[in-house]
Amino acid sequence: MSQYFSIHPDNPQHRLIHQAAEIIRNGGVVAYPTDSSYALGCHLGDKEAQERIRAIRGVDESHMFTLVCRNLAEISTYAKVDNSQFRLLKANTPGSYTFILQASREVPRRLQHPKRSTIGLRVPDHAVTLALLEELNEPLLSMTLQLPGEEEPMNQAWEIRERLEHVVDLVIDAGACDLLPTTVIDLTGDAPRLVRQGKGNIAPFGIDED
Repeated sequence: MSQYFSIHPDNPQHRLIHQAAEIIRNGGVVAYPTDSSYALGCHLGDKEAQERIRAIRGVDESHMFTLVCRNLAEISTYAKVDNSQFRLLKANTPGSYTFILQASREVPRRLQHPKRSTIGLRVPDHAVTLALLEELNEPLLSMTLQLPGEEEPMNQAWEIRERLEHVVDLVIDAGACDLLPTTVIDLTGDAPRLVRQGKGNIAPFGIDED
């Protein structure tokens, strides 16, 4: 049976944030709110928790995790970022984007794309998530909370609790989230490339909508 924390969306209670971080450090899988949809998260180094998330999502090892970071400096630790990439990241973080970048040596090989050595990273614009990341003092390994066979991610904590209370360790309720996932932008090429259209606006990247 999962725990259920109601956390204020703008002024998160530190006691609950601390408890949530401890659950993650101890191998827990959490359903947490972001500035797009709800997501599933676990500790960066916890292989068993990663497999649990893949099982919930119904995906195999080819489906990549995202490193959710608290700021741009943290992104630069886990990815190789040149000047033009840095300018784009600075102008568009925090926000509802996931950026594909070349992974640095700090990223375990099993978390990188097997052929391209890339990693997805993001900085969310959500007070609860940022408070949790600050308490963890490291990125959170994450996937969008979208269940097998469903077309949209989950966005209501009470529904997540009803459906997943036996497979996650904690549900964080900070109110309803969006029904859209992040927009995924690949920054590894000569120009930004749209991988997935989501909540984030693509206009700042000079990408034409189809």
